[in-house]
Amino acid sequence: MSLCSYPHTEYHHVCLLRYRIQIVLIGFLSFNPFSDKNSIAEEVKSSLRSGNACHHSVQNLLSSRLLSKNLKIKIYRTIILPVVLYGCEAWSLILREERKLRVFENMVLRRIFGPRRDEVTG
Repeated sequence: MSLCSYPHTEYHHVCLLRYRIQIVLIGFLSFNPFSDKNSIAEEVKSSLRSGNACHHSVQNLLSSRLLSKNLKIKIYRTIILPVVLYGCEAWSLILREERKLRVFENMVLRRIFGPRRDEVTG
């Protein structure tokens, strides 16, 4: 499925250092906390889909060795995390949704910090 097929897709361009980043925001306008049709699981799924799109648009920066880890964390906190947590104050999560959010966060943090290496085996 291409990103253009989502009903409410927004494209934004951000310049960071010498990089020009295209950020894709998907499905913000479909959020309605008072609608019976929108279950919490669907809202979390939609937010994670938008977060994945944002992560994909900046993944070359997050895996770059030229940027410091602190700058990568700032990119994560200012660009990706707000997209994922949009509307979260209306969510009442069960453990399954919490786990999905934790898995997403761990995926992004693994991209930032790289593989974990054991000091003994190298």
